[in-house]
Amino acid sequence: MSRELDGELGIDLIILGAGPAGMAAAVAARKLGLSVTVIDEQPTPGGQIWRAVDTIAATPHADILGVEYRKGAAAADAFRASGAVYEAGAQLWQIEPGSTSGFRAFVTRDGKAWTVTARAVLLATGAQERPVPFPGWTLPGVLTVGAAQILLKSARQIPAKPVVIAGCGPLPLLYATQLIAAGGQIAGFLDTSPPGRLGRALPHLTRALAKASDLWKGLGWMQTLRREGVPVIRHVAAIEALGNGRVERVYHRTHGGAEAMIAAETVFVHEGIVPNVHVAMSLGCAMAWKESQDCYVPVLDEFGETSLPGAFIAGDGAGIAGATAAGLRGEIAAIGIAAKLGALDAAEAAAKALPRRRQLERELALRPLLDAMFRPRAQVFAPADDTIVCRCEEVTAGTIRAQVKLGRPGPNQVKAFTRAGMGPCQGRQCGYTVTRVLAAAEGRPAAEVGFYRVRPPLKPVTLGELASLDTQRSLI
Repeated sequence: MSRELDGELGIDLIILGAGPAGMAAAVAARKLGLSVTVIDEQPTPGGQIWRAVDTIAATPHADILGVEYRKGAAAADAFRASGAVYEAGAQLWQIEPGSTSGFRAFVTRDGKAWTVTARAVLLATGAQERPVPFPGWTLPGVLTVGAAQILLKSARQIPAKPVVIAGCGPLPLLYATQLIAAGGQIAGFLDTSPPGRLGRALPHLTRALAKASDLWKGLGWMQTLRREGVPVIRHVAAIEALGNGRVERVYHRTHGGAEAMIAAETVFVHEGIVPNVHVAMSLGCAMAWKESQDCYVPVLDEFGETSLPGAFIAGDGAGIAGATAAGLRGEIAAIGIAAKLGALDAAEAAAKALPRRRQLERELALRPLLDAMFRPRAQVFAPADDTIVCRCEEVTAGTIRAQVKLGRPGPNQVKAFTRAGMGPCQGRQCGYTVTRVLAAAEGRPAAEVGFYRVRPPLKPVTLGELASLDTQRSLI
């Protein structure tokens, strides 16, 4: 099903990302007769949750990572056997609609750049950890829990000395149990969930019982910490990393005012995850503020199509929901894309999607309870004036607040005035903080303040890579 697009031979579908959603979508799209190319930054499929799964799943190391991790091996095997073209280790730095229809993606690998054209695109770019600016977060030794888990999964590395884990949500609990199983030590677990979370979650309990097994899993993780004697401090309102040139100790204060210091050379932090919507924003896809998850999510139809015709989103990039839900969303999007490209009629698409929609509804049953229980504390969105917000350009929260004296600037004006968001991460690590700081200072909702205008290149690209576009490839 290839055709001419802007003078170049195009394929049916480009999928960005080979995590649970991207792999499931590729398998489903190939079964429906579509030609598919998957572009993925990682060297092997699996995304973050199943990172390196096709090499690790069969080893004893997988026992540490758990049953859910092993499930990714079957998904990766099916993906590799699907017939989709898999471009591993390739970095997307721009995607644009064609002059008539379809899309062109600009990609680099090993210092060379090329373009891929297709009739439709599926963004399966997953999620990213919410930025957590606090005093000392730029010191060596401070990492996110996600980064620590990457080291455990891909390199089997754990810190040699006791660590501090600070944050809220399921991921810190999961990593803590994995770290213990791998032989690591925890000097303190700082639970930053604010008081009253059980009361907020209670209205969602009945629906969540449909996923009771996941509830028991979380309780089991907490029991592991108790059994291992890990010091757990609850309702932590503020943390600070201190040290001379690197982390040496961690200060914390609870909502009740209790203060203490923990000696540690490594701190892992986490305050939830948010959809990775930078590519969608660069395409101009409509976004909506999701209050329960404190982030932007794309506006999608029942098949995951965005406001830009032919551009679809699946997985956690469509809203945080987990690996199983991501795979189902990927399959549903593939069905919708096949219908849009004429491989299925509307009735066939609806019939194929129905059982997956029902299963997806069951998978989403737990999400409202988790969102209520683990909503980040208010301090995450209100760093002190001397706290660095934009790490790339070393812009502080006080510098951002000072711009409000000039009027009611939005993130784009702040970017022009301060360079916040102009570094290599393109605002991924400061965008939400800038939005929330401005919202608080200007007395208006975050949704009204908005986000940076995301522009290409989405990732750093060299002049040599740009020059190499003279020798372009067409992938079919």
